[in-house]
Amino acid sequence: MSEQAPGSGEEAFAAPAISRKQKSRISWIWLVPIVAALMGLSLVVRTWMQAGPDISISFNTADGLEVGKTQLRYKDVTIGTVKSIGFNDDRSKVVVQAELAKEVSDLAREGTSFWVVRPRLDVSGVSGLGTLLSGAYIGVDAVEGKDGNKATKLHFDGLEVPPAVTHDRAGKRFKLKASDLGSLDIGSPVYFRRINVGRVIGYALDQNGKAVNVEVFVDAPNDKFVTNGTRFWNASGVDFSVNADGLKVRTQSLVSMAVGGVAFEPVLTARDAGAAAPADAQFDLYPTETAAKANPDGEAFPIRMRYDQSIRGLAVGAPIDFSGITLGNVTQINLDFDPATKRFYSLVDATLYPERLGRVFDEVRERAVQDGDVAGGRLLGGMIKHGLRAQLRTANLLTGQLYVALDIFPNAKPVEFQMSEPALIPTVPGNLDQLQQQVSNIIAKVEKIPFDKIGEDLRATLASTSKLMGRLDKQVAPEAQAMLKQARESMAQINALLAADASLPVNTERAMQELGRAARSLRALADFLQSNPEALLRGRGPDPIPGAGPVRN
Repeated sequence: MSEQAPGSGEEAFAAPAISRKQKSRISWIWLVPIVAALMGLSLVVRTWMQAGPDISISFNTADGLEVGKTQLRYKDVTIGTVKSIGFNDDRSKVVVQAELAKEVSDLAREGTSFWVVRPRLDVSGVSGLGTLLSGAYIGVDAVEGKDGNKATKLHFDGLEVPPAVTHDRAGKRFKLKASDLGSLDIGSPVYFRRINVGRVIGYALDQNGKAVNVEVFVDAPNDKFVTNGTRFWNASGVDFSVNADGLKVRTQSLVSMAVGGVAFEPVLTARDAGAAAPADAQFDLYPTETAAKANPDGEAFPIRMRYDQSIRGLAVGAPIDFSGITLGNVTQINLDFDPATKRFYSLVDATLYPERLGRVFDEVRERAVQDGDVAGGRLLGGMIKHGLRAQLRTANLLTGQLYVALDIFPNAKPVEFQMSEPALIPTVPGNLDQLQQQVSNIIAKVEKIPFDKIGEDLRATLASTSKLMGRLDKQVAPEAQAMLKQARESMAQINALLAADASLPVNTERAMQELGRAARSLRALADFLQSNPEALLRGRGPDPIPGAGPVRN
């Protein structure tokens, strides 16, 4: 038997071909995580697109703040939430990370304020009581308007106290300049005709430290009453005044007595008084209502006075009086030394307002402007030439307060006035000094009286008087006694002559009776002749018979 070589053509007995089905490499089960991933990514993208900016706010403490709970509210609408609370690098501040809603992203810009709203008690009342139940939240205040709906500032310094006035409050801010703050504080009320129309929102020292800048806010629509001619004054406490009408007490309200206040009133006589003042306009804050309503002072004119005598009782603020009109006030008192006389003297600086002289100053000012001179200096120069001097006078005998009186002294020594800064006003001794001088003159005259010689003459006079009295006692007294004895005897005789049973009174009584009878007879004769005048010619007729009627001849 022979073997067949492989591949010799036995194709009929070849192995059958096997075909296999191709399987998919990706299973459908993977679609679930892919879809979940896509949904998660879409949520992330959506959240990222709807998320607002993250801002940081610095506070002194985190009292009342909680992560995830404390809200940010703008006009009582929630606009964000606190995400985290931490410290700054030196741990001097608490840094609060908060997320704002996207639709209010533009609130993260310059001028936006943040503060923690808690229950507070201040001069304006109680605020934040709602946080007792809801918890503290961060208040937001921003300037109205949009900035492209984009955040332009991400870090803010939070306020420790709420702003006195938010930007959405209608009204105007005004700046007042005062010599001192008095009893004013943030939140003190502002009054117009005794109605509360605003409040004090801030104060600070002036840059030169010589004044206080007070910022007030007047609510709309009452801010239109603040005109260019409005006068503001400090209405704190109680204002006492004593004048010819008696004692007057004025106050705006009980609140102003406790926490202070500011009042204002337009002055119709001022220039442009009817025009409403623009926001942030500056005014002077007067200390009292009387000072605020006084005539405009005009330009101040500084003067200086030198006194060689004591000025005890003169204080800063004392009035400068001229003929009963207050022209200014004392501003400063200093002590200086004169090497020539080796004596100390006082320098009193004051401020005058010459416009208070009225028409006189207006005429002088016109002439001074034409000649290129200073009106105040020209006016004072002329008055000093005619005897104007400054004199200290007593304003109150009980307290010893002094004031400076400008008066004309015709007999004063001539003084040449030279314009300087400040202007020097010559002085004369005060009333007290004049009184002391008069007392000294009287004492000097009394010392010149020769009391020794007067005593000697008085002793000689007393000796002569003693001798005269002795002579009278020895010579005149006996004669006087005899004369008195004779006078007594004469009086006794006169008494006997005038006794009731003496002849003189009896005869006198009889004579008086006879005179009475004669007077009655004369009266009867006169009556008869008056009724029968013919009896003077015919004589007296027969007497009529009673009941027989008239008798005819």
